Amino acid sequence: MSSQRQLFQKLFEDNSKRVYHLCYGYTGDSDSANDLMQETFIKVWQNLDKFRNQSQFSTWIYRIAVNTCLSYLRTAKRRTTDELNENIIENYTEEPSEKQEQIALLYKSIAQLEENERIIITMVLDEVPYPEIADVAGISEGNLRVKIHRIKHKLTEIYNSNERV
Repeated sequence: MSSQRQLFQKLFEDNSKRVYHLCYGYTGDSDSANDLMQETFIKVWQNLDKFRNQSQFSTWIYRIAVNTCLSYLRTAKRRTTDELNENIIENYTEEPSEKQEQIALLYKSIAQLEENERIIITMVLDEVPYPEIADVAGISEGNLRVKIHRIKHKLTEIYNSNERV
């Protein structure tokens, strides 16, 4: 197996879960999230030789995933994520557990955040190190900590208002 192929395999194993969560946060749909994750890693494979070591691989992959998701949302002209998430929750066939309902409500709440807030909070939930999140977001680590605090507060308010609906 070539070293590039081994590297790609490792990158996929190390990052696919995070990329899926990010994509799911944008789409609210597991099939679309899987498609976008695959599209992201196709782009990673196609551009692996162009990686310039100016950031960590995971940061680079996250940027590709964000751009892939944004492109998808622009070109697909989908209904708003709110409507999509509500339909997914309403059309869920089996009786969801309380935890599943809480997770669905959390993703619905995240979908109501602004784009940069969604990116940051998704990476926090995926336990991406703060320096890496700051790099992806293009802000200082100190500014990031303030933003995370504000995002958590805003997300709590959104979650609680959605819970009452």
